[in-house]
Amino acid sequence: MNIELTMLNDFLLQVHKPARYIGKEWNIPRKDFLGAKIKFALSFPDLYELGMSNLGMRILYGMLNGIEDVACERVFSCQADLEGILRAKAQSIVSLESQSRLGAFDFIGFSLGSELDYTNCLNILELGSIPLSAKLRGPEYPLVIAGGPCTLNPEPMCEFIDLFVIGEAEELLPELLDIYRKYQAQYKSAKLSKEDLLFVFSGIEGVYVPSFYDVTYGQDGLIRGFSPNRKGIPAVIKKRIVQDFNNSYFPLDWLVPYIQIVHDRLTLEVMRGCPNSCRFCQARSQYFPYRIRKKENIIELACEGYRRTGYEEMSMVGLSVSDYPDIEKLTTSLVELFRDKGVGVSLPSLKAKAMLGNVSSLIARIKKTGLTFAPEAGTGRLREILAKDFQEEPFYQALEEAFGAGYRHVKLYFMIGLPHEEDSDLDAIIEFAEKVSQLKRKKWGSPAQVNISINTLIPKAHTALQWHAMQQAEESMRKQEYLRKKKKSKFLTLNFHHPQMSILEGILSRGDRRLSGAIAAAFKKGARFDAWTDSFNWQYWLDAFKENGIDYQAYLRERLPKEILPWDFIDTGIDKTIFISEFNKLVATS
Repeated sequence: MNIELTMLNDFLLQVHKPARYIGKEWNIPRKDFLGAKIKFALSFPDLYELGMSNLGMRILYGMLNGIEDVACERVFSCQADLEGILRAKAQSIVSLESQSRLGAFDFIGFSLGSELDYTNCLNILELGSIPLSAKLRGPEYPLVIAGGPCTLNPEPMCEFIDLFVIGEAEELLPELLDIYRKYQAQYKSAKLSKEDLLFVFSGIEGVYVPSFYDVTYGQDGLIRGFSPNRKGIPAVIKKRIVQDFNNSYFPLDWLVPYIQIVHDRLTLEVMRGCPNSCRFCQARSQYFPYRIRKKENIIELACEGYRRTGYEEMSMVGLSVSDYPDIEKLTTSLVELFRDKGVGVSLPSLKAKAMLGNVSSLIARIKKTGLTFAPEAGTGRLREILAKDFQEEPFYQALEEAFGAGYRHVKLYFMIGLPHEEDSDLDAIIEFAEKVSQLKRKKWGSPAQVNISINTLIPKAHTALQWHAMQQAEESMRKQEYLRKKKKSKFLTLNFHHPQMSILEGILSRGDRRLSGAIAAAFKKGARFDAWTDSFNWQYWLDAFKENGIDYQAYLRERLPKEILPWDFIDTGIDKTIFISEFNKLVATS
């Protein structure tokens, strides 16, 4: 019997939710780990419940296991109880499928969906007995790669990652594995250096090898230069995109977990990219250009996914599903197909215009889990500044239809810390939500329950706001308290994002490679699960910044369009001059 597996089973008797760590879910691929030529550990650096809710993780897992000589296995973060046991017993974290140590893999691939997961990445490496610094890892260790939305500014994680996948990985990873397959024997026998192998990888469009670039700084701390340090390395990394999204890989053997996960349903990706140009939205740059999947393909995927899983709910996802051409016909088709099977069809955050027309009879037959809208700001003035397409008149009309169809709950997303924001704009958030609640009362007797989620704006890379200063935590706290006092109705519920967590996300998303030392220091002090309020410790980070001589406020300040930004070497497909033009319009707005 596998000794490591026996020990793991003993550990699982002592931890919360042991099903997080056992694998063996319904539809799991049966791959021979020892017989596989290439072994790939795919890691989502958070708990199983979140990782298994991530569509990108599922796509890459299924795609890689579809390659005959590749065994792809999953590794998630372990919670503090299991981490404590592993460290006390001097045991390593292992993969779910074969319970193999990380050192047995050729690649460890991190999916970076949030900057607040960075310390979790380091924890997974350390628990796997893998050196944190890329410089300390030779051919006896796996190659550590990373992709996902955070790689639109990969610089803060440069010290730990051998190469980054910039953009979409479905077509890039097979090319990477083809090269590795060709040179694997030479590399593992030390006949080919790691640097030379990475050089070959760097020829793939979308691959960024940070060790091949030098950054110079001025006395003021600003970047003065960013350039390759060897010949044959591209000065600009072009983001990789899937050319034929409509026929791109989508997992049909959808893994069905043994425990409830965050998004416990069948997910249908109907589109990538977004036809809108909101000035604050980084996701548009990440998934640009706008592409859609044909209605017939979506229905086919839905039918096959249901047949293989038996899920009682399916959801359509994309950056702006409301903008899918003829969303009503698509939704109607899915509702009609699955109504007799008791399968609910859910929709994400919507635009009101998508709900008008014949939609009231349609949504009456959809599982009533609540409706979600993202006005982002309480006033039309601020929405215009954000270039947010949200019209109040059709919104209220759509709500009336929804309440008439039986809906009782509404969730609204807003931001604070917006350019040119005043306290009257905060008043408008509460007034807006109260009007939503009372709209139901006028015709249907009782107010609607409205949940209001309010986050601080983080001006991120590759957006028109990337030069804008981020609001300080003290001001966020003042505005949060202001809104709490303004709220009077018991039918309104306010939820705020932790101010210091927002600040940390702003620092890491707007930072440069000098932050790697601070990330490592915070991790060594105990930073884990920085996206979780009960785990977050701001003092760890304050101490880490101080020890590394970092003025973290410098990353939150307003910047000039003429400055070299840490992420300027990445070409997302959207010309930077467009962002400069949009930013200048914003600055000119009074």
